[in-house]
Amino acid sequence: MAGVVPEGDGTDRELLDLALRVAREAGALALRMRHEGVEVAATKSSDTDVVTRADRASEELLRERILAARPDDAIVGEEGDDVRGGSGVRWVLDPVDGTVNYLYGLPHWAVSVAAARTVDGVEQVVAGAVVAPVLGREYAALHGAGSWRDGVRLQVREPAAPEAALVATGFSYSRDVRTRQGRAVAELLARVRDVRRGGSCALDLCALAEGAVDAYVEEGPYWWDHAAAGLVATEAGAVVDVSAGPELDLVVAAPAAAYDGFERLVRECGFRG
Repeated sequence: MAGVVPEGDGTDRELLDLALRVAREAGALALRMRHEGVEVAATKSSDTDVVTRADRASEELLRERILAARPDDAIVGEEGDDVRGGSGVRWVLDPVDGTVNYLYGLPHWAVSVAAARTVDGVEQVVAGAVVAPVLGREYAALHGAGSWRDGVRLQVREPAAPEAALVATGFSYSRDVRTRQGRAVAELLARVRDVRRGGSCALDLCALAEGAVDAYVEEGPYWWDHAAAGLVATEAGAVVDVSAGPELDLVVAAPAAAYDGFERLVRECGFRG
């Protein structure tokens, strides 16, 4: 889609153009395979945490297209081995974020592609694309230049008091972990407006970026789940923090002015990280 972000030059813009291009192509492939019928290829953390044939085919396409265009770049993805590179750019791929939604024919799944490089001595994501084929939505972000959905600049909602906040969240597929998470979310539910569980970390963070929810918290997302969408949310005015916990990483995100209060609240409710 033309006009997703303003015209501009530079390496980061080239990375974003490539991210969008390959994410669209992988999304079209996954959608076509969904129409042909879903085949579960494997499971991951539990019997209910599945990998489909489309996950693998989508990531293979992403890797092939990126390395054809930029053969010296590194790649880390959900389904394949890491690829070392010497260019200073590393791609972070989630071929189908929201695989269970995909399996069941629900629309909330997306292809997530991010590019990271070292800025001021720290590796950070500088370009990100999240493409949701069934929903017909494309999110894009460029470090320091903003984020967009289908050409419209994104901005988080005005900060809400915790008791008025609509909060997106998610759960682990490990039975023991999700039992504990359920207790934390139950405590949170009593102290906010309501909670939403969409089934895709990437789309939850994009929802925060466009003001469809007030905040997001989840234990367990990996880098590929939130790399691109975290930049989308950050460039829309959110703080997105990832902290290591005793079992899982904890991702907490909210508009900058509301972040401290929301972060205190989720810790009080028992989220760990």
